[in-house]
Amino acid sequence: MFAQQNLVFSLNNVMNGKVWTLVPALFVHGSVLHLFGNMLFLFVFGNTLERTVGPGKHLMIFFIGGFTGFMLSLPFLSPGVGMVGASAAIFAMASCVMLVRPLKFSWLFLAPQGLVAIIYFLYNVVLVYDPAAIPGYDPGVAYIAHIIGFVTGLPFGIALSEHWKRNFIITVVLFGIYLAMLMAAAGTLKR
Repeated sequence: MFAQQNLVFSLNNVMNGKVWTLVPALFVHGSVLHLFGNMLFLFVFGNTLERTVGPGKHLMIFFIGGFTGFMLSLPFLSPGVGMVGASAAIFAMASCVMLVRPLKFSWLFLAPQGLVAIIYFLYNVVLVYDPAAIPGYDPGVAYIAHIIGFVTGLPFGIALSEHWKRNFIITVVLFGIYLAMLMAAAGTLKR
């Protein structure tokens, strides 16, 4: 009960004057797996972003992405539904990295970070649009906050990269190659 009222961001808490729950909710997570997953993505995208734009801009993108993801998700959720975790903040960093350093290779994901960002973004879009389309849908996850976080990071990526258009095209081309490889692999498996 204490955590729900003081550490979780929800419309009920906002209506009760607990707007400050916006801050602790970024650092509280629903499970160890939730925390571990966020830390993996934070390690990859956070390191790249901080090395590219510096710690001050990195933190600004993190907090604005997280806060915006939480606040703009409220109309899509029931008043009592709470949100916790840094996912929206990390999605903001991922979209920024996609536009600033899309070819930075991630040894953890064995792929360029721009590709990882766009795949995970599109995965969340599909889950919001059609939850039954992909196995692994969890009704307890605020996928809409992830999408909002990603969209929030785009203006930062545009502002921080002189070559953001080229970098976006690179990401789209990489995604096209990735899809072609998946379709070729699927065709081979059908034989």
